[in-house]
Amino acid sequence: MNKKILQLAIPSIISNITVPLLSLVDVAIVGHLGAASYIGAIAVGGMLFNIMYWLFGFLRMGTSGMTSQALGRRDLREVTRILFRSVGVGLLVSLALLLLQYPMREIAFSLLDTTDEVERLAALYFRICIWGAPAVLGLYGFSGWFIGMQNSRFPMFIAITQNIVNIGASLLFVFGFGMKVEGVAMGTLIAQYGGFGMAVCLWSVYYRKRLDVRVGWQEVLDKVAMRRFFRVNGDIFFRTLCLVAVTTFFTSTGARQGDVVLAVNTLLMQLFTLFSYIMDGFAYAGEALAGRYIGARNNQSLDRMIRLLFGWGVGLSFAFTLLYGIGGKDFLSLLTNDRVVIQEAGVYFYWVLAVPFAGFAAFLWDGILIGATATRLMLYSMGIASGTFFLIYFLFFGMMGNHALWMAFLAYLSLRGIVQGVLWRCRNRLS
Repeated sequence: MNKKILQLAIPSIISNITVPLLSLVDVAIVGHLGAASYIGAIAVGGMLFNIMYWLFGFLRMGTSGMTSQALGRRDLREVTRILFRSVGVGLLVSLALLLLQYPMREIAFSLLDTTDEVERLAALYFRICIWGAPAVLGLYGFSGWFIGMQNSRFPMFIAITQNIVNIGASLLFVFGFGMKVEGVAMGTLIAQYGGFGMAVCLWSVYYRKRLDVRVGWQEVLDKVAMRRFFRVNGDIFFRTLCLVAVTTFFTSTGARQGDVVLAVNTLLMQLFTLFSYIMDGFAYAGEALAGRYIGARNNQSLDRMIRLLFGWGVGLSFAFTLLYGIGGKDFLSLLTNDRVVIQEAGVYFYWVLAVPFAGFAAFLWDGILIGATATRLMLYSMGIASGTFFLIYFLFFGMMGNHALWMAFLAYLSLRGIVQGVLWRCRNRLS
């Protein structure tokens, strides 16, 4: 069983490491342009796209769980329909985002409290990167489908390709052509379409002939199947609304405290992001295996997989706590040469050391519940954790300032894992 977990997790870890690298490269490039406002602009611009794209993360998560369960039942025709259903919905959503980009941008900046310079640069970043929406949302469907098919290698190949393209294009535009934030945005846009194009090619070469792809749109749009698709994904959508609320509030609260605090929180969150994507590698393994075992009605293998998965989670949490304690501050120095930002980051650094053990269970349970399509449990746990986040922040911010924000964030991470574990056990007792 450990071998199966690692076969799925290791390629996902490699690909997921490259995902934050897309952001880290952007931050590192603008971090050497001489002003904290550039880092703030990338943070705010990236946050706006996280808001949009996270809301439609069900195109990956729901697709993964439903595909792996269909594969466990050996229903290959339904496997194909799920892919078409997910990618089709993703492209329709992206069309709506492109049409509504101006009002979305205006509403977003009216809600954010940033300096005029950060807003100007972030708006420029937004106007360029919004045209990547079809590629991003289309790739969500393909990535979830590949994972559901127990194939985490293809998302790895795609992520590595995107990262290479992003680094090369961004460096060329910024240092070769003298562009600044707009150069970083162009590099990101090109990388997004490169990844989507590669996903289409990989599917065409390796799956088109193996699967029955001659399915009509009437089958894809079957009312019962679409109802289940949106029921499962509706829970994920509202769960993601809570996640977006917490993340948006975290960034905007940092912005209200000035460019330096915003830059500090952005840099420290890169360490959280790095850990989260590595843990997500094991969560993706949980998605694929949980869905397949549930589809095959193999409860014994499911229980064993969950126990082993959490063993890996504890071990990785210990390793990352040690790693951040030894080299975390040196890592921050690679992202920016602004001494004021680096010095201020040291004041809050101990909160980052608590992230691994506070958060690993949340990521693993997310994967298991997605594979089980038990998305309602994810929604309940996220609601409780998010409410606690805001309660702690408003109770302690007056006394602790930015420390209260980090304390509330760690409580939010911990509660997600705890509540999901309790709800899973209650569900199994009742079933």
